[in-house]
Amino acid sequence: MERYLKNTYFIDHESHAIRAFVANVDFSAARTATEKAVRLYYAVRDGFRYNPHNISMQPEDFRASVQVQRSEGHCIDKATILAAAARAVGIPSRLGFANVTNHIGTEKLEKILGTNILVFHGFTELYLEGQWVKATPAFNAALCEKLNVEPLEFNGREDSIFQQFSRNGNRFMEYLHDYGSFDDLPFEQMIGEWKKHYPKLFTDEIKQLIV
Repeated sequence: MERYLKNTYFIDHESHAIRAFVANVDFSAARTATEKAVRLYYAVRDGFRYNPHNISMQPEDFRASVQVQRSEGHCIDKATILAAAARAVGIPSRLGFANVTNHIGTEKLEKILGTNILVFHGFTELYLEGQWVKATPAFNAALCEKLNVEPLEFNGREDSIFQQFSRNGNRFMEYLHDYGSFDDLPFEQMIGEWKKHYPKLFTDEIKQLIV
């Protein structure tokens, strides 16, 4: 598990910013690593508004210590913050990525990307009670209410990766391809996949990317 506890370039949990964030999480009733992980999950899920409309192409902007100083972020931002916060309290963590489709509120997104496939959607994997469990802190509760879907809950024992259906029974999200698990953000691979799937976004200087 050592590799999943190390301080890395992107999951820089030894930074002052991450340690300050963790210090503000209420662990008063958390006696186990699982209980701590659950509290970190909700702190990230609802402590940062989900905003997929502004993604830098500079690697330094993807560091957890940079992201945690903002009030909002996209799925990769929030997954990286959770991974760093977990390592800061001694919980092994890694990042997972997948291609997904989102069937609710995608009109603007599809127009920009030229496809309804979200490439390199990010989530966190935490090692708890002898197993890896997936946690997706991307969509804050207020956003889920607006989209009429139940917010993703996390108990530390079962995977929490997507809302399959909205409250009215319409399909919300599907996973199409799994890239696997990584002990740090695979930045070059991520950019390569974006270029392959979203070529028109790389014809001019990149200012916005939605994932």
